[in-house]
Amino acid sequence: MRHTAFPLCVAAMVLFTAGPAAHAKDQPEAIKLIARTRTEIAALPGRFEVVEKPIEWDPAKSALIICDVWDKHTCDNATRRTAELAPRIDALAKALRARGAMIVHAPSDTMKFYEGTPQRLRAQEAPKVTPPPTTQRACPALPIDDSDGGCDDDPPHAIHIPPYPWTRENPAIEVAPQDAVSDKGDEIYNLFRQHGIEHVLLCGVHTNMCILNRKFAIKQMTAWGYDIALLRDLTDTMYNPKMAPFVPHRKGTDLMVEYIEKYWCPTVLSSAVLGDARPPNVVIVTAEQEYDAKDTLPAFAKSELEPRGYKITCINSDSTTDIPGLEALDDADLLIMFMRRRTLPDDQLKHFQSYFESGRPVVAIRTSCHAFQNYLQFDGAVLGCHYDNHYPNGTGKNAGEAPFTHVKTTEKSAADPILRGVAPSFDSSGSLYKVSPLAETATPLLLGSWSDKPAEPVAWTNTHKGGRIFFTSLGHPEDFQRPAFKLLLKNAVEWALDEPVE
Repeated sequence: MRHTAFPLCVAAMVLFTAGPAAHAKDQPEAIKLIARTRTEIAALPGRFEVVEKPIEWDPAKSALIICDVWDKHTCDNATRRTAELAPRIDALAKALRARGAMIVHAPSDTMKFYEGTPQRLRAQEAPKVTPPPTTQRACPALPIDDSDGGCDDDPPHAIHIPPYPWTRENPAIEVAPQDAVSDKGDEIYNLFRQHGIEHVLLCGVHTNMCILNRKFAIKQMTAWGYDIALLRDLTDTMYNPKMAPFVPHRKGTDLMVEYIEKYWCPTVLSSAVLGDARPPNVVIVTAEQEYDAKDTLPAFAKSELEPRGYKITCINSDSTTDIPGLEALDDADLLIMFMRRRTLPDDQLKHFQSYFESGRPVVAIRTSCHAFQNYLQFDGAVLGCHYDNHYPNGTGKNAGEAPFTHVKTTEKSAADPILRGVAPSFDSSGSLYKVSPLAETATPLLLGSWSDKPAEPVAWTNTHKGGRIFFTSLGHPEDFQRPAFKLLLKNAVEWALDEPVE
C-alpha cells in the first residue's frame, strides 16, 4: 500500500480517498475504509499474513459505537490513556455524524447521568425487536495475561471492585442532539433495527475486555450478523507489562488488535475518515567502514521505500564511539541498521536499548550482528543468533573454493511473505557468517553455503519484546545490485511494519 504524508501525525497505513465528483449534492459521501484482517497461511500453520481490503459503507446504514470512554478509571494510567483518545474520538464522531451516520455513546454503568435526556430516551424508546438466536463461538485464548486486572500503575490500584469511579463519558466527546446513549445490547439492537443499521464501527476501551465482551460489542455484534470493524488506533488494553508475554503496554494493545483481526473482525484506522494518515517513520542508522552502507542503504531507501510514502531519516557516522542524532529513534516506527563494532556512550546506547525494549520492529543487516562493543548480548537477545566470525572471502582460486556464497530458501520458508517474489536461489558476494545456533524463537528463511562448509542461516525472523525482528547477513555492496536481495529487503521492511507485502 502507498502512503502520502499529511500534516497531522496520527496512525499510519490507511489513506483517505475523496468520493466521486458525480455524487449528487444531497447524497452523503460514502465511508471509505481499508479493512485489515489476518489469514492463516495454508503452508505455514500458525502463521498469518495481513490482508487489506477496501470497503465502502453507506453512512445512512452505518453507526459508530463509543465503548466505555469514561471520565475516570480505577487505574490512573488507563484514565490518562483514555483521555488521550477522547479528542480524536470526538473528531471522528463529528465527521461521521456530518455524513449522516448514527453515533451511539456507550459509557457502561453511567446511565444515571443521562437519565431523561433525549439521547438516552432515543435508545430506550426504540421499538423492541427480538434478536436472532446466537450460539457461543469458541476462540483461542487471549495473547496477553490480564488475570491481574491489567492495571499498569505502580503500585496497581484495585479494579473491577464497586463502587466504580466513572460517572459519565469523557466530556471531551460531544453528545450531540441526534445521538443515542445506551449501555444495553438489546436497546442498541432495537435502535439499529429501527434505523436500518448494517455496518458498525467500534472504538474505545478496553480491547481485551469491554471491546470484545460487552453486549453491544464485537462478539455480540458478530453473533447478530452485523458488519463490524474495530478502529485500531482508537482503542487501548487493560494490560500490565509485568504479566505474560512481558511486553510494553503499547505492544499488548497491538497483540490484541492482531488477535481480533485473526479471529473476530477487521480493523480500520480513523485516518480513513479524517484524512490525515501519517506515513511510517523509518530511521536508518549506518555506522561501519567495510561495505559502503552509508551509500547503499540510502540509495535503496530512495528507490524502494520513498516511493511507498515512508518518511526516511538517515543517520550515518564514521566514528566508532559517536553517532549523533539518535534522538530520532524515540519517534521511529522502524529501525533499519547496518552497524559494526561501535562503543557508544551510555546516553547514545540507551536510545538503541530503549527502542529495542519498546517492542518496535528492527531490520538489521550483515555486520549489525556485532553492532556494539559495549552491548555484546545484542545478537543473542534481540536478533536471535550467536555470531562467531565468518568464513574467508571466496575467490575461487583454490580447489573446491566457491567464489560466492550460494543462497537458497529453506524447505519450510517458501510460502513466507518475506520471500514473496524472491528467487529460490541466488548468489551473494559476501562471505558466509557463522551464526548458528539460532534462538528457538527464530525462523530461518534463507540458508547460505560456501565451499564445503556447513550451511548457515543468512536470513531469519525473530521476536523481541513482542516486536518483529528481521536479520540478514547478506549486504555486500554487490548484493544491493541483485534484484533478489533488494526484493528481500523491501519485503522485510513491509513485514516489519506489519503491512501487506506487495
